[in-house]
Amino acid sequence: MPIAVIDGQPLHYVDQGIGPVVLLGSSYLWDRNMWAPQIEALSQQYRVIVPELWGHGESGQLPAPTHSLDDLARQALALLDHLEIAQINLVGLSVGGMWGARLALQAPERINSLVLMDTYLGAEPEATRQYYFSLFKMIEDAGAIPEPLLDVIAPIFFRPDIDRESALYQDFRKSLLDFPRERLLNSIVPLGRLIFSREDVLEQLPHLDADTTLVMCGEQDQPRPPAESEEMAELIGCALILIPDAGHISSRENPDFVNEALLTFLANHA
Repeated sequence: MPIAVIDGQPLHYVDQGIGPVVLLGSSYLWDRNMWAPQIEALSQQYRVIVPELWGHGESGQLPAPTHSLDDLARQALALLDHLEIAQINLVGLSVGGMWGARLALQAPERINSLVLMDTYLGAEPEATRQYYFSLFKMIEDAGAIPEPLLDVIAPIFFRPDIDRESALYQDFRKSLLDFPRERLLNSIVPLGRLIFSREDVLEQLPHLDADTTLVMCGEQDQPRPPAESEEMAELIGCALILIPDAGHISSRENPDFVNEALLTFLANHA
């Protein structure tokens, strides 16, 4: 995988296909594999770029000057500059949508189109924020994700009735177990705190271009329920697509539906 040094750390990314550029922004706790079906489908006619979050996959640790989602947006712009890419179609899921929308607001001239998937631009509700912070403290104290926590964290990302013996679920659960101590303490936990203490930017959403923006959400997304996506689509004035049979990582739970929706949207906007 290619690498770019951003803020002094190696950022790994997928760069596959040729054509108009589609940048895929990933969810917290997932590496590039969360987009595997989309990379395969979209790279037939687009150049697909997938940066891996700091501390995830092959990327280096969270750089010292990373204090907010605005910094993640700035770092993504630095990657585009490194690659000499002027304009992108940005598809961001979860935290990928959180920094993706901020990038679109900061540098609208770089955005051809924007898809916000299973994400929310409001602040984290206080009860949820405190709950996640208590999990981070447990991980920090243990220097690992303790076994009992695996079955608390993993289900958050999927629809409630997912087969927990399926490869999708088991592979993700194992990936949580495989995070080394140093990576958890230096990148994963601080990045999580940054994400879940984010500022509310809902009032800025009307500045996004309604004609070139799409909101998508898994019908059974638990951490980012469809009501949040409905609120954002209304503020932007754009279309909303609910993804059947999918929770938070809709790109993997219903990839055929997601691929078709993205290909249709990109055909009209890329």
